Amino acid sequence: MKNFLKNFVRDESGASAAEYVLILAIIGTTIAIGSVTLGNAIGGAMTEAAGVIDTLDYSGGGGGGGGSSGG
Repeated sequence: MKNFLKNFVRDESGASAAEYVLILAIIGTTIAIGSVTLGNAIGGAMTEAAGVIDTLDYSGGGGGGGGSSGG
C-alpha cells in the first residue's frame, strides 16, 4: 500500500495529486451533506410516526378485527 501511494504521488501523468485531493474533498463533502440531510429527514419521519402512534386510541371499545358477520 505504501508503494502504491508513493507511486501515485510521484506520477505526473494525467491529473496531479492536488487535483485528486480536490475531487476527493468535493465528493466527501457531498456525501457528508447528503448523509446529514437524509438523517434529518429520517428523524423527522420517525418523530411524526411516533406522534401518530401516541394519538391512537387503545381503549378497545371500537372497531373490529376479524370475525364473521354471520352470513
